[in-house]
Amino acid sequence: MTNNTTAGAGSRDREWRKALRESMTAAARTSTPRVKMPTLDPEYRVGNNEEVNEGLTYGQALTEASRCLDCPTPGCVEGCPVGIDIPGFIKEIEAGRPTEAAAVIKQTSALPAVCGRVCPQEKQCESRCIYNKMKKAPVAIGYLERFAADTLLAEKEAHPEQFAEQRPESNGIRVAVVGSGPAGLSFAGSMAARGYEVTVYEALHEIGGVLKYGIPEFRLPNSVVDAEIASLRAMGVDFVKDCIVGKTLSYDDLHAMGFKGIFVASGAGLPRFMGIPGENLNGVMSSNEYLTRINLMGAGQPGHDTPVLKGHRVAVVGGGNTAMDSVRTARRQGAEKAMIVYRRSEAEMPARLEEVAHAKEEGVEFMTLHNPVEFIGDEKGRVKAMRVQRMELGEPDASGRRSPVPVEGAIEEIPVDLVIISVGVSPNPLIPHAISELEVSKRGTIVVDDTTMRSSLPDLYAGGDIVRGGATVILAMGDGRRAAGEMHKALTGEE
Repeated sequence: MTNNTTAGAGSRDREWRKALRESMTAAARTSTPRVKMPTLDPEYRVGNNEEVNEGLTYGQALTEASRCLDCPTPGCVEGCPVGIDIPGFIKEIEAGRPTEAAAVIKQTSALPAVCGRVCPQEKQCESRCIYNKMKKAPVAIGYLERFAADTLLAEKEAHPEQFAEQRPESNGIRVAVVGSGPAGLSFAGSMAARGYEVTVYEALHEIGGVLKYGIPEFRLPNSVVDAEIASLRAMGVDFVKDCIVGKTLSYDDLHAMGFKGIFVASGAGLPRFMGIPGENLNGVMSSNEYLTRINLMGAGQPGHDTPVLKGHRVAVVGGGNTAMDSVRTARRQGAEKAMIVYRRSEAEMPARLEEVAHAKEEGVEFMTLHNPVEFIGDEKGRVKAMRVQRMELGEPDASGRRSPVPVEGAIEEIPVDLVIISVGVSPNPLIPHAISELEVSKRGTIVVDDTTMRSSLPDLYAGGDIVRGGATVILAMGDGRRAAGEMHKALTGEE
């Protein structure tokens, strides 16, 4: 939450008025520079799991909100997968009404405090900001979203009676959700708001899916996820943990229980590997396993028995956000040397620029234009080194990025004692295998209509990574919201 969330309501109001008087005139000018997010000191934060970004102060939020030009045709809204009224919520902040700003966001987004932290705004809403055409830094939409959401969470905690969720009147129709990640939670919130009786089934012992097991607390605190889930519970959403749909309950069981619609959001939890020699050595593991052990199962923390390997020289193979999460986690687990090994250049990395910058601040080394070709083990079967091929960039591939090409004869051996593979994931195969009538793609994803998110079975919809094969939190949430609207039409006939 923001660094003002512990202040009382009266002091917050006074601070708002003071900041308003001091910054309104200057902030109205387009020459005002974009706000910089306060962060914990790198040397301090690598020794703990505290959230790195500290949140905007009231004055910073007001100044940044005042940069918004309130465009007649806001491109930022077009760039948002869930269609948040971005100028609307920003102007509420500018007017000194952050809780009202959060209410605007929650009209279309079930998880504003989450999205404000982990969504790649620079590739979505902020990339469409008119300031880009002016060759200036875009409005910090993500920072402002987090500020509004955190302020609301703080007010709820301080004044629960004033900010209680309104539970819609039930329409008596039951719907089931498989998976409690961002797609499932977004769908659940949208359906609950329409009066449906929603039950979310989660295979693991914690609600939140990838938000809990995949994203470290230094980037997304569990307390934030839990607060967002509590809001859904207050709306009437029921959560069932330790229940595997496809094993514990079948598709037919859900029908027998009275569910009229099913939304599958089971994610992409199957890790991919590289298919090179030595991947079966001890000390070589997927980022899924590594992060799940630490984030969800408490490995390395006092009072938890879950084991996890701790390396002194750790290599993380990959260049996405999960790779950054893994290598930064390794630093917090005591790695003396932690490196990213990526086959393209840094410019081609899919990870957020902020995550790359934070990793560098924390002492992570970047070995770009290199690709492992073999892992070498010691006499006990534990990885001790990797052989890497130096690469150069060739022509662009199907994704538009330049393809890496091996440099002949340029291979070197580097000592490592822990390797984490982070080169992508595949869809969870459980649901596709459990329902024979379901149409599945060659990639193992559930085939849906792109408009309605409906599968080959008329009462089963799907979204998120089980459909996309791997995507961002906000894209998954967009799928959930769209599926909810389409299922509602199908169940009620309403437009």
